[in-house]
Amino acid sequence: MLQAYLTADSLGQAILYVKDSSPFYVALYSGEIQDAVREFGFTETDTKVAVEMSHKEMDDRDDIKSSISTVLPDLPESILNIVEETLQSLGVGTIDDFQFVQEADLLCVLRPIQARKLVASWKQTSQGPGTQSQPDVNSSTSSSLLTSSTSSRSSLSPCPSPRNLLNADWVDHFEIPTERFPEALMQCLERGKRPVPSLRREMIRIVAAEMMKACPSPTKHASTEIAKKLVGKYPQSLKDVIEGDVVGTGYHSLVKQLQARIDNKKRHATPRIHKRKSLSNSDTDEVPAVMKASVQDTYGCVKWDMKFMPVTETLESQNEKKGKMRFLWEQATFNPDEVKELMESTYYSQRKAINNGTALQTLRKEWPFLFHEIGISAHYQELTGLPLTQTFLKSVGKKGKQLLNFMATVCANKTRRVFETLTKLRFQRGQLEGCSDDVKDMLLLLLSYFNEDEATLFHYTEETNQAADVQVDCLPVTPCIIVCGASCYSANRFMLSIDGKIVNDNIAQFIAAINVMFGSYYCLNIHYPVQLRSTLEFLQRYVCVGGYIVQM
Repeated sequence: MLQAYLTADSLGQAILYVKDSSPFYVALYSGEIQDAVREFGFTETDTKVAVEMSHKEMDDRDDIKSSISTVLPDLPESILNIVEETLQSLGVGTIDDFQFVQEADLLCVLRPIQARKLVASWKQTSQGPGTQSQPDVNSSTSSSLLTSSTSSRSSLSPCPSPRNLLNADWVDHFEIPTERFPEALMQCLERGKRPVPSLRREMIRIVAAEMMKACPSPTKHASTEIAKKLVGKYPQSLKDVIEGDVVGTGYHSLVKQLQARIDNKKRHATPRIHKRKSLSNSDTDEVPAVMKASVQDTYGCVKWDMKFMPVTETLESQNEKKGKMRFLWEQATFNPDEVKELMESTYYSQRKAINNGTALQTLRKEWPFLFHEIGISAHYQELTGLPLTQTFLKSVGKKGKQLLNFMATVCANKTRRVFETLTKLRFQRGQLEGCSDDVKDMLLLLLSYFNEDEATLFHYTEETNQAADVQVDCLPVTPCIIVCGASCYSANRFMLSIDGKIVNDNIAQFIAAINVMFGSYYCLNIHYPVQLRSTLEFLQRYVCVGGYIVQM
């Protein structure tokens, strides 16, 4: 029935589509399935399996959400909810208000091209039916659960930036370097025998080295896809089997070995870094940089220490751009695209200043946008190769509900502390719905689950308080979100403090505050505090960076 629906294409309303797919490896399936599909000649190179379907619910009463999804039909549900909440926070109540929305209002949650599409479409709509022109929203769906490889996976998700386009495609075109395998290993693989541990480790080293040639910092997802290819090609030799039974997915051990090898290789290639330590109470405003630093290793950063300035830049051009950003900051009105471009082009100077242990107050004076969402997102992407906000929202949309359900059904029944927190949060949240409220639930429940100090992450103050009214003596030295309200659910404004000083006094969205807080740990080389180490590391591994580990 589902295949018939998908093949209907434009004959019916397109509310289902294949959101994610993976290569079809027939060897991973049971004998019955292999017999059933043998006559079709399916292979991993020309056939894919739908692993995730998505449902687009079109509600005529929800004009704002439907207007967004009409222009951007492939926008994930989590980001769609955030866009809707952002528009409502700006005062948009009806579709007639769209004509007053500007591109800069949407750049905190959308890519520039996506924001321009929305604004352009809404402006055309406001000019009247005669000039209305909207992008084509009919997207062709796959004709089968086993879809052709010519259907690009990228067409079912937001388009990556040019910087990440290569990294997004290299896995699909990766070839197993069998020509480099030892002869003894190839004999085992071709004859369907299990290789001895030493040969298996040699295979892992060769494959991991080839992966890192294509991408300097492969993700766990990449290791999983390549492990599937290996097991699909040599199932008898590499599939996880115990007494004839396939264990789990059949390739989990290969994934673990590949990731371990990649992490070890990155350990030696990554420079030694200086990270700010948690400080004891001090009555001085400035703490010497030498007291804030300790030598650590780091994972996940692809451009932590730039040895050379970009060839298109000079010290004079770097200082000129730095001065321009300070001028834009003082003017209080700026073009986000211009600021992002300036932050990216001066990344070399920013990293040198941070890695040399420059005092926080000096950084704030010289690089004010480094503590603003636009600036820290640009720096974070240069540092890790990942877009901060988009990665966070994508992970929350994919994993957030699962985590909340686990907390509510399993942890709450086992731990009284989690049950009491869950009951309290349900009362505070009330009837509120949305992705940002789910994130609030997730963080507060994680703090309760790990029995960690909420006051180290959130500091609550009066709703009307300004930065000067906050009692900074009570603030921790590590990044802390100041909530202007009685709870995270009722607050409409947030601030960020670092080293006991407020560095950003006007953050409108809770998710933006989380991203700025988390990004500051990475970008400013700050240790996770002992009081939050489990919560923040879980957030790092499970949500923010998709498996990358930064040793704190």
